[in-house]
Amino acid sequence: MVGNSNEAGYAIGVMDGDGIGKEIVPGAVRVVDAAMSAVGGPPIAWVPLAFGRDALDEVGSPIPDATLEALTSLHGWIVGPHDSASYPEEFRGRLTPGGVIRKHFDLYANIRPAKATPGVRAVSPSMDLVVVRENTEGFYADRNMFVGSGEFMPTPDVALAVGVFTRPAATRIARQAFELARSRRKKLTIVHKANVLALTTGLFRDACLDVAEDFPDVDVRSEHVDAITAHLVRSGEDFDVIVAENMFGDILSDLTGELSGSLGSAPSINTSDSKVMAQAAHGSAPDIAGHNRANPTAIILSSALMLEWLASRSGPSSFASAARHIERAVSATIGSGVATSDIGGQASTSEFIEVVVAHALRS
Repeated sequence: MVGNSNEAGYAIGVMDGDGIGKEIVPGAVRVVDAAMSAVGGPPIAWVPLAFGRDALDEVGSPIPDATLEALTSLHGWIVGPHDSASYPEEFRGRLTPGGVIRKHFDLYANIRPAKATPGVRAVSPSMDLVVVRENTEGFYADRNMFVGSGEFMPTPDVALAVGVFTRPAATRIARQAFELARSRRKKLTIVHKANVLALTTGLFRDACLDVAEDFPDVDVRSEHVDAITAHLVRSGEDFDVIVAENMFGDILSDLTGELSGSLGSAPSINTSDSKVMAQAAHGSAPDIAGHNRANPTAIILSSALMLEWLASRSGPSSFASAARHIERAVSATIGSGVATSDIGGQASTSEFIEVVVAHALRS
């Protein structure tokens, strides 16, 4: 059984976060409820948890211990964006609230699909790929150390950073990527920069190639990170699954999100072998927060990805059915001409959500 259950159904955590999170996350919850009702699945018991600036103001921490403890008993949660840059100075040098959750639960895989939607102008209108990003090591200093940071300054004029690559981490993210590729079009691209970073990204590439031996049905190629950026712009439709270390994966998934339409529409989940966090790739957008202009597509589709992931880990099949229902509801909404301004429409956040909910309710 996935998650806790009670008379109300499966329990999933929900954290609105900062900025536009307060507008888009509740909308995603409504869409999930509508889709679950339409497919006849069990109702979800939503568990609101303290997170972000509100938690900081109320209890002195943007990610309270009580929230982490509550998440332990859940297998899935939806997390809104955070605006760490606006927190008091003492919190700005720490791990972000989302980073604390990722590290605490070892959410080592960041899965970011990039699929063009009919009705949305895209640089790559036939793109349909997934970036699988290793989420715990690489060149990001806030994720690659057990204690302390991998970024430091021995003098005011010298800044150093330590990139960490291990075979176990590369192997487990490669296995996730190959399993995903096997379920799709059976094509996988390994991203590295081994012509310059031979020991570090070379280890990542070689560990992925070792895993490839267990997946003879998957067509494998490797690309230098600078070369693949050009290939994605020129012929993004040629790619299926891309596996990359942390920083390369972050950059490439932002690129593919824009090439396929808009970063505001790009879904994302972070997973371990037993936990999943739905969290859109975009930020809290404080400049438009409270103006009813944000695009909720990314968090809605991230929630659908969460349901699909849970279904693949012994969850009820209705979760997968609801995920497909949500994807169709979003496509139908945009196809009908209802879209937010960032993807060429005039709908407000609330108007867009209402139409998606209406489509999701249709069985």
